[in-house]
Amino acid sequence: MRYEQHLSFAQRMDQQDPLRSYRQQFYFPQHDGQDCIYLCGNSLGLQPRSVEPALLAELEHWRTHGVEGHFKGEMPWMYYHKFLQEQSATVVGVQPDEVVVMNTLTTNLHLMMVSFYRPTAERYKIIVEGGAFPSDQYAVESQVRFHGYAPEDAIVEVHPRPGEKTLRTEDIIATIEREGEQCALVMFGGVNYFTGQFFDLPAITEAGHKVGAQVGFDLAHTAGNLPLQLHDWNVDFAVWCSYKYLNSGPGGPSGAFVHERHGNNPDLPRFAGWWGHDESQRFLMKKGFIPMQGAAGWQLSNAQILSMAAHKASLDIFQAAGMAALREKSLLLTGYLEFLLQQSGKNFELITPKDSVQRGCQLSLLTDDSGRQLFDYLTKHGVMADWREDNLYGKMAGVIRVAPVPLYNSFEDVYRFVELLKSA
Repeated sequence: MRYEQHLSFAQRMDQQDPLRSYRQQFYFPQHDGQDCIYLCGNSLGLQPRSVEPALLAELEHWRTHGVEGHFKGEMPWMYYHKFLQEQSATVVGVQPDEVVVMNTLTTNLHLMMVSFYRPTAERYKIIVEGGAFPSDQYAVESQVRFHGYAPEDAIVEVHPRPGEKTLRTEDIIATIEREGEQCALVMFGGVNYFTGQFFDLPAITEAGHKVGAQVGFDLAHTAGNLPLQLHDWNVDFAVWCSYKYLNSGPGGPSGAFVHERHGNNPDLPRFAGWWGHDESQRFLMKKGFIPMQGAAGWQLSNAQILSMAAHKASLDIFQAAGMAALREKSLLLTGYLEFLLQQSGKNFELITPKDSVQRGCQLSLLTDDSGRQLFDYLTKHGVMADWREDNLYGKMAGVIRVAPVPLYNSFEDVYRFVELLKSA
């Protein structure tokens, strides 16, 4: 694509965009009576217009049927997780029975580590990305301590090489091979929240399995952002949230994937709850846990219906748009953003990989010591992006994270953002 530095080019790209109508399906926060430039879908996606009627329908269902709502109506609550399976499976590239929507992200991460981090005296280490999202760091550290190991010994972090900002796949694989028989689990993010780097999930999975480790991913910044094929890549497990790229509202429910070779193994240890028990016997109230087949066997409690209804409203949009089309537009949007940033003359460093294969919607701009002032200027003029203090590179600076989301962002959004950047 040959980009141009003119508003007319952005407007022409928007007119030719096959996904342009989806923008009208979302509410935008307002600034001076106009839609703000919303580039923060990597933190919280916009509200689909279909969410309100979906919630009202469930409130009506509750008002009409009371407790019998678990068994009556078009979408009885007893089976609600099943109504999200096929669409969730399409988003992350798995079989429907390998995915379940339940709980929230860190809860699901702990539940997965109960089953997939089974340390022994010889094999007890967890390999993680350096600078992982804090919730992942805390979860891994607490799991290690729970099993009686010291985090400084059991947790192996992979950091970028000196002078570099992102990880090299060969360094991740070399670390896995070096730890070898001591490695129990490889637990990475799919996309690093700070740099926006998309990791080579198939290569990491293959390397982990070669040394006999389990491999799992936190896909909070990946699900709904990039096409995935978790089943074919042979990943053991994955978890993700739904409130970022999946636009399901603050605190929205989490998704969990368990590969069929594990999901159909009733002897795999897990923390059990009655909603994961064989549904044909669930209301017999007998002792003895019998897990449901697939990822549903990891459920604990009955579904959070209202938040799941909001999630389904968003999944309906993803099903209509298709991940392939969204990825195609995402590549164009981020490519255009990168092009305009390079021409802006502003003092920052793009720390997201330039190779489009190694990134999704997000570009991260490492600023100098005036970065916070720049971010505040953008905010004052109607831009919603994200500021993060620099905790990786030892500078008096920070990172502005910018995420043009293909479902609702336009090329004109990108153009207007960079024009404001240039005027700061």
